[in-house]
Amino acid sequence: MGRPRKGSRRIVVDGAVFRWRVPRRPRYRQGDDRMPLTFTVERAEEPGSVLVVSLPCARPDNQVGERTIAVRPLLVAGCVRRAVEQGWDPGRRGSAFPLTVTEDELAVLLGGPPQYLIPFLWGMIPEGGGIRDLPRCTQIRSRDQQDTGQGR
Repeated sequence: MGRPRKGSRRIVVDGAVFRWRVPRRPRYRQGDDRMPLTFTVERAEEPGSVLVVSLPCARPDNQVGERTIAVRPLLVAGCVRRAVEQGWDPGRRGSAFPLTVTEDELAVLLGGPPQYLIPFLWGMIPEGGGIRDLPRCTQIRSRDQQDTGQGR
């Protein structure tokens, strides 16, 4: 039995058991704050090729206030099915299988329009929201955490 990666979540798609995770730390390149939101998926037991999904929005911790979404099991399952249709064999060892999801495909995979969130101070507000939405804000980092600009 494979050892689960730290921070991964279990999901069953069409009878097969997978583990998926959003990488904790972005791999920023100098001068590039617009890193797409990505997640990886692999078989839970006897992992083979890793599926790397790239979404048409930014990571929640982006520094420029671009919209993001919450990665949920419905989206992960849809991406696994789409990747298998496009030739991903999760049991075969080999290089990572990239799957780039477009804006239109995202709506199809979610069964409706995505619920985008916008980073605001220390949390997230719904896209198009305003000051009235602050009580519903989802905290993504501590108010006490100060951005020193280091580590980018």
